[in-house]
Amino acid sequence: MAAPADIPPMSSSRDKVVSAAEAVRLIRDGDSVAVGGFGGQCFPEELTIALEQRFLQSGTPHDLGIVFAVAQGDRLGRGLDRICHPGLISRAIGGHWGMSPAIQKLAVGNEIAAHNLPQGVLSQLFRDTAAGKPGLLTRVGLGTFVDPRLGGGKVNERTTEDLVELITLGGDEFLFYKALPLDVALLRGTTADPAGNITMEREALTLETLSIATAAHNAGGLVIVQVERVADAGSLCPRDVKIPGVLVDCVVVAGRDHHWQTFGTQYSPAYSGELRRVPLHNLAPLPLNERKVIARRAALELRVNSVVNLGVGMPEGVGAVATEERIVDYLTLTAEPGVIGGMPVGGADFGVAVNAQAVLDQPYQFDFYDGGGLDAAFLGMAQSDRDGNVNVSRFGNRLAGSGGFINISQNAKQVIFLGTFLAPSRTAVLDGRVVVESEPAAVKFVDAVEQRTFSGAQAVRTGQPVLYITDRCVFRLTADGLQLTEVAPGIDIDRDILAHMPFEPLLEGDPVVMDARLFAPDPMGLKDQLLSVPMAARMTYDDTRNVFFLNMEGLAPATSGEVETIRAAIESRLSRIGRKVHLVANYDNFTLPADLRDLYVRSIQDFAERFYLSASRYSTSSFMRLKLHDHLAGRGVAPHIYENRAEALANLRAE
Repeated sequence: MAAPADIPPMSSSRDKVVSAAEAVRLIRDGDSVAVGGFGGQCFPEELTIALEQRFLQSGTPHDLGIVFAVAQGDRLGRGLDRICHPGLISRAIGGHWGMSPAIQKLAVGNEIAAHNLPQGVLSQLFRDTAAGKPGLLTRVGLGTFVDPRLGGGKVNERTTEDLVELITLGGDEFLFYKALPLDVALLRGTTADPAGNITMEREALTLETLSIATAAHNAGGLVIVQVERVADAGSLCPRDVKIPGVLVDCVVVAGRDHHWQTFGTQYSPAYSGELRRVPLHNLAPLPLNERKVIARRAALELRVNSVVNLGVGMPEGVGAVATEERIVDYLTLTAEPGVIGGMPVGGADFGVAVNAQAVLDQPYQFDFYDGGGLDAAFLGMAQSDRDGNVNVSRFGNRLAGSGGFINISQNAKQVIFLGTFLAPSRTAVLDGRVVVESEPAAVKFVDAVEQRTFSGAQAVRTGQPVLYITDRCVFRLTADGLQLTEVAPGIDIDRDILAHMPFEPLLEGDPVVMDARLFAPDPMGLKDQLLSVPMAARMTYDDTRNVFFLNMEGLAPATSGEVETIRAAIESRLSRIGRKVHLVANYDNFTLPADLRDLYVRSIQDFAERFYLSASRYSTSSFMRLKLHDHLAGRGVAPHIYENRAEALANLRAE
């Protein structure tokens, strides 16, 4: 992009360091500006302050378009709030809007054109736009408010442009998100050299920084990067460079006050990984209240070696419970901006992790999520309805935005929603039971959600297991809607649950009482439970569908006696059912020594002849799928091993 005629050229094409005021003078009226950052992480605050000052002094640039994956801010005036002056912005495309009240107000007030698209889609669109692709083709968003049949992500009446199309390929539905028009990139790093090469060694995340820079540069646009410091030419390690100088037009050295690592922490070497390990087990446990009860019940869904996403807010408590129960080392916790492993941090530092194993660019994290890499997702639940739909994105004049919720909830192998039953909860934990207060509160289970951020129907179609965990009870998603499955001790179903719901959930017999350990002050002993699941708890029979679910996950029999114990337990349960069944078996993380394989497969062959109408086995491990395939095929047993539970269920033969 050529600079305006009234701006003198820089003194040297190899020295790109300028002041913030000089850099933002290159932004023109009507430009589309991509702003990097996640909350306060990687946010170029010095540049937005300079942009605000220029507009207030001169009235230019005006009518900018702003594009962001996550609206940068702290809800207290920092971040994008600084540039939300009348006339400065005319349009916005964003994923999560919750941290910037000012840009929310512009959007819901119909003062700007605004689209809310999934955060993962936007992060990947930056990358696809950089590559010159017309857009992104994905299933993410089907059945939600970004589906063109349900609004196409348009926030208000002023928004008329269609950014999302419904496409059918090979008989399957997909959404096509159009490439992003970008003229300017405002980004942040740690160190620059005079040629504009940028490193990010003191940043907590890397996000889509490279993708945004490449997209703006390849469109002939302007790339401005804020840094802490400048190094000599040629002194940066090439493997540390996250944005090459060929993409960068201007480098701005920020003051310390405008280059916080997050909006909650000025700088922590643990966040950037410069301090490799910090102690976790001495963290204070959560107080015993309704939030801890919900987090504890959710933690009962954790499995050894599972890869998990923890959402913002109440789901953060699952990590705290896992730490208290000393099981966090048996899990891999992740957060959507790119951290894998370690312990995700909450509050104003959300998105960061300490003791992380890896930090990916955000588009690649969402590649991992979208492709089914998550074993479980624990997400917030602001509002749910009779069909299992969930709303976390829009409530009247409050636009929180979908964030990464749609990507994560649609593609995790299992999703668990967490939230209090009412808002506020009006419950307390006392003497091992839940005590309900009489003061009025708003219902959260409604007849129809205000906006559909999660589609219950889509989950039913794909066979995705879904739970809704509250302080009073637990629901499970079925093809016929929500089923009440568990009730907290001290709760009266009619008075404390059904009286606060405009619809009646499914009731099949009496719901069970929630585990007493959830309401006790001492740790639950979850480590022992997690590492040693009794065989009786690994077998479930669904009489309605005549499906026998067998969970072999994590088992590692080492002797013929252990194989015989497993075989006898399964045979006993199948014999009690009294008729042949359809088998769905989970073999995730199942291991078996070579000298026991024939013995084990003989049992499978015997059961197939005596007890099974059909058998669907699955494992997310490609190695295990190949091993099981070879052993079963050699014994004349149906050898196909599916990749997940949904595929296994979909391929059951009719009785």
